[in-house]
Amino acid sequence: MHTDAVFRVALDGTGPEAAALEADLARIEAFRLVPNQEAVDVVVLVHGAGSEPRERLAALREHTTAPVVLATAAPSSALVRWALDAGIADVLALPADRQTAYFAVEKAARAARREELRTGEGRVVTVFSPKGGSGKSVVSTNLAVAAATHGNRRTLLVDLDLQFGDAAIMLGLSPRSTVRELIGTPTELDAEKLEVYTEQHSSGVNVLPAPLSPEDAELVGEEAIRSLLTVARASHDLVVVDTAPFFYGPMLATLDHTDQLLVLCNPDVPTLKNVRLTLKTLEQLSFPEDRLRIVLNRASSSLGLERGDVEAALERKVDFALPLDSSVPLSVNQANPVVLSKADAPFSTAMLDLARSAAAGEWVTARQAPRAARIFGFGRSSHHVAAATD
Repeated sequence: MHTDAVFRVALDGTGPEAAALEADLARIEAFRLVPNQEAVDVVVLVHGAGSEPRERLAALREHTTAPVVLATAAPSSALVRWALDAGIADVLALPADRQTAYFAVEKAARAARREELRTGEGRVVTVFSPKGGSGKSVVSTNLAVAAATHGNRRTLLVDLDLQFGDAAIMLGLSPRSTVRELIGTPTELDAEKLEVYTEQHSSGVNVLPAPLSPEDAELVGEEAIRSLLTVARASHDLVVVDTAPFFYGPMLATLDHTDQLLVLCNPDVPTLKNVRLTLKTLEQLSFPEDRLRIVLNRASSSLGLERGDVEAALERKVDFALPLDSSVPLSVNQANPVVLSKADAPFSTAMLDLARSAAAGEWVTARQAPRAARIFGFGRSSHHVAAATD
C-alpha cells in the first residue's frame, strides 16, 4: 500500500466504528489525517446507527468540495442509491480491512485529481500494454510523428518506460539528457526548462527519453511525473506517453493526467488474458470508460484470432486495428517511423486514423516532414540540432 502520493484525508464521525477506521487510516503511508476545516483530498463520512447522513453531507458541502466516501455499518440498497444520487464517490461497508479502506479512499482521491488536471491546454495520450513485446513503443513513436507531421500538432513524446524505454533509439536519437536529468535539477520545472532537456527529432517531435540506466528508474517519483505532465500539456498540443508494461506508481500518476488511454492488445491468448486483467484493474481504479480505447495491434487473420474473436474474449469492442505489416520491423531497424518511410503502407494508413482520434480537434496536413535520422543519430553538433538525415 505504498505510494509516493500523499492524500489529505479528513474523517467525519464519532463512535467505535469511526475510531477503528481512523486507526487503520492513520497507519497507511499514503494518507495524512487532517481536521475537517483544512484543505483535504477526501472526506470519509462515517455513518453509524441512528445518524442522519443527509444532514451531515449538507454540512460538509458548506465548506468543502472534496470527494466523500460514505463508511457505514448498515449498508442497504436504498442507502447506496441515495449516496450515488447525492454525488458520494464510494460506499465503504464497515467493518472493513485496511486494504479495502485504503482502496476506496485512494480511488476517490485519484478520480478527483484526474478531473482537476483536465484543465490544461494540451491533450495527454498514454499508450499502455500489459505485456512486453506488444509493439507499444512502435505505436507511441509513430503516433507522435503522425500527429506532428500530418496533424501539425506541437508534439512531445515522453518515454516513461523508465527501465527499458526504446523511444529514443527507435527515432535514431542518441540523447544527451533524459527524464532522470530533468527531474534531478534543483530549479523548478517550467516550459523553458523542459525544452532544454528534450531532444528534437527531424519530424518536429520533441522527445524526452527514458533514463539510460535501469537503476535510475527508482529516482523518478510520482510527484515528479505529475509536475512534468502538467508543464508538458500546457506547452504542447499533444503529449504522447510511452509506459512500462505494468501498473505501479508512475503509471498511476500518468493515468491521473491522461485524456485518452490506448490499451494495446495483440491477437494471442496470453496477451488477451493480460488485457482482460487490465480492464478490470482500470475499472477498479475508476478510470473513465470514455477515455479508454482498445487498439488491436498486428491484426491478421493468419494468426488464428480475428477482430471478432478478440472482441468476444474481451467482452468489448476493438476501437482501432493496426494490421500486421512487414514494413514495421524494417522501419524499426532503420530507426525511421513507418508513417514517414512508407506512408502508403497499411499500418501507416491505420495509424493516421488512430492519430486523428488521439489528437482530436481539426486535422490539417500542413507539411511533409523530412526523413528520419540515421540510427543512433551520429553527427549532431548541438543539443537542439536535429540528427543527420539519410
